[in-house]
Amino acid sequence: MEKGQWYFQRYVQELPNAGEIVFFDRSWYNRAVVEPVMGFCSAGQYELFMKQAPLFEQMITEDGIILFKFWFSIDMEVQRHRIEDRLSDPLKQWKVSPVDLLAQEKWDEFTRYKNIMYERTSMPFSPWVVIKGNIREVARIAVHARYLLHHIDYEEKSLELVRRRRRRCCGCTSRARGMGR
Repeated sequence: MEKGQWYFQRYVQELPNAGEIVFFDRSWYNRAVVEPVMGFCSAGQYELFMKQAPLFEQMITEDGIILFKFWFSIDMEVQRHRIEDRLSDPLKQWKVSPVDLLAQEKWDEFTRYKNIMYERTSMPFSPWVVIKGNIREVARIAVHARYLLHHIDYEEKSLELVRRRRRRCCGCTSRARGMGR
């Protein structure tokens, strides 16, 4: 059924209502990196996505949705170690996909598409924020307790406290066009 749909149609129904928070875990941008590397989409489908993604994100942000795009960046060695750990643990083996098994040998191609994705889809209204993700817990704290607190307004917000904590955050960088890298 999804094959005949507009790519973003599957996500529109999941967008938040006022006061809600929704997380999409990588799937939104599979078409920009995983699908072309693995041959899961045509060149035309890829180009259409790369053209439409910023337009779609501009429409939803203009309508009041706050959009954050995080990329948890890990080193090749860390990825290799995580895959080996999952393969050796019967409780985690289900987490390993054929894409994961090819990730190491296609590392350079994934990196090339990831960099193209940053360049073509990171905009001032929807920048990519790259988080150094080698240590999972630190990366998640960087996003939740620092980046989001800094960028969302709420009652009794202490900008100084948020700034101090954000400075200590390891590895947060913005990839927006026209916004410092």
